[in-house]
Amino acid sequence: MTSYDTDASHAHRPEPLQGGALWRRALRIPMRDGIRLAADLYSASPEPEATALPVLLERTPYGRRAQRGSDQDRGDAPVPQPEDTARHFTEARYHVVRQDCRGRGDSEGTFVKYLGEGPDGADTIAWLRNQPWCDGRVVMTGVSYSAHVQAAAAAEGVKGLAAMVQDSGGFSSAYDAGMRMGGAFELKQVTWALRHALQSPEAAADPVLSEALSRVDVAGWFGAMPWRPGCTPLRHLSAYEDYLLEQWRQDTFGDYYRNPAIYGRGFYERFPDAPSMHMGSWYDPYVRSTIENFTALRELKSAPSYLVMGPWTHGRRCDTYAGDVDFGPRATLDGNLAPSYLEFRRRWFDRALGRQDEENHEEKHEENHEGKPENGHPENRDLPAVQYFLMGGGDGLRDAAGRMRHGGAWRTDTRWPPTSTEPVALYLTPGGALSTAPPTATVASVTYDFDPRRPVPTMGGQVTSGEPVMTGGAYDQNAPDARVYGAREPYLPLDSRPDVISLSTPPLERDVVLAGPVSARLHISTTAPDTDFTIKLIDVHPPNADFPHGFAMNLTDGIVRCRFHRSTEKPELLTPGEVYEIEVTAPDTANRFTAGHRIRLDISSSNFPRFDVNTNTGEPEAAARRTAIATNTVHMDAGHPSHLRVWLEGGADAFAAVSG
Repeated sequence: MTSYDTDASHAHRPEPLQGGALWRRALRIPMRDGIRLAADLYSASPEPEATALPVLLERTPYGRRAQRGSDQDRGDAPVPQPEDTARHFTEARYHVVRQDCRGRGDSEGTFVKYLGEGPDGADTIAWLRNQPWCDGRVVMTGVSYSAHVQAAAAAEGVKGLAAMVQDSGGFSSAYDAGMRMGGAFELKQVTWALRHALQSPEAAADPVLSEALSRVDVAGWFGAMPWRPGCTPLRHLSAYEDYLLEQWRQDTFGDYYRNPAIYGRGFYERFPDAPSMHMGSWYDPYVRSTIENFTALRELKSAPSYLVMGPWTHGRRCDTYAGDVDFGPRATLDGNLAPSYLEFRRRWFDRALGRQDEENHEEKHEENHEGKPENGHPENRDLPAVQYFLMGGGDGLRDAAGRMRHGGAWRTDTRWPPTSTEPVALYLTPGGALSTAPPTATVASVTYDFDPRRPVPTMGGQVTSGEPVMTGGAYDQNAPDARVYGAREPYLPLDSRPDVISLSTPPLERDVVLAGPVSARLHISTTAPDTDFTIKLIDVHPPNADFPHGFAMNLTDGIVRCRFHRSTEKPELLTPGEVYEIEVTAPDTANRFTAGHRIRLDISSSNFPRFDVNTNTGEPEAAARRTAIATNTVHMDAGHPSHLRVWLEGGADAFAAVSG
């Protein structure tokens, strides 16, 4: 850890960067408990005090001076260094501050993921506003964790936070997305912890610890769950093991998940009335949070909120592809929504602060010192509230890289779900059909055995930080291969498994546009005191010369742990054989199912290693040592009309006209 000899309220002398076009000072910013967090101040001159300007703040656990792939600016250019990003904004008359989160990089304290970021963010913003080089306005930017910390600070009711660009993060409720979904634990928390433990200050200071962490057999440990204290892949770094096991043990929605840092939903009234930009992508774990934050703040605040959803994986806005599917040159942010990611953010911040036509920023500041941004500029009013990428429409053949060409195009709207869409129920039938006609049979169901020792393998989806055991994106569910953790030879299609119920529409006669929430209302019974049910929405391409078996492209998936069927706060075990009604919610998506395609829904009881596996014993997963096979049934009769609910352009009538 770097040692600083400066007083907490002062900075080192500035150092020139890039031939003097940029200046950097090292800061130590004091927190309320006496801990000091390391930060860098970037300015266009060696004397930032001479000009009070808005401060662009980014807080990160990844190293404030480290290059990150998610900062990609343009697809045809290298990933910018932090100083390159800073200079773009200092040239636009901002000061820039990048800060290491507590216990990461050069900052003091112990790192505990997420939970302390609200107070630290609020203290940082308050300190910045008192500096002579800050005009009283702080704006925040950042991807992933650096988006989470923005929502955490906002939930503290911090003053002076004048605008936010939350990219691929910002929890509305970590219990519903990011840490858990439907009660199941998201195991990306494990792979993230392992990767960043190796990059921790503790590992940097201890070569033996660093070597031990580098030798961890991640795949092997995933096959040895459940874990216990001292018997995990993080057993040599207790701080990380402690917080990870605590996350896993906290399986009910209680005080742990009501922390403002991970529960924006409970604290939206505290968020500043300031413009906010919410960016995400269809193959990102934070789809639900991104859309909920946008929707809630747009309804509750007078300042505008905006939503941008692309077809990418986590933070990969300059890629045209996600997994084994390519969406074409129109898919990127750069070259489509703006010349570059930097320009996109800079223009938006200028708009949010009313700075587009300012000639004298200091005079404008006199009218707006308390951080209440001006929202009346024509550019601000004309910006679409929603910009989203509608996937689909491609020819379905291979591109030069071997990916399937799915295509797509950007659309705009005034709300989400789009104004042209309506909810449609597609009913499940034992014969494997999805139909708009409700069931009439008095008895109809499908039953399968779910063995926790042989879970359905995760194959793409809304996954990030999952390597080496899982990868996000769109993949052919017909063709698992050696890249898929848990897949076994002869690598048959996932729907060939007896524990997967696969249902689909007939081939569509014309295009069908789906854009909005996705859920399934299932009537279920089981022989176990507890079990899980999963759903996966799929676009089934017909066979062609490049894909003779067709291409079953995953769009979104969800899960429900049944002991939470009545309440997430008070789990209740099931009575074997009794029929229960549950709702399995998947993150929103947007896709054009072109003529000849099918809409498919797969139902099962596991999706591993994206989620931990229910043991079917009724014991909490973090403590159980034994498993049991559950016989699970989905009922599909007139009294138990299980159905998929999606938002389709034109609604049920339009769909019935094209579905054969």
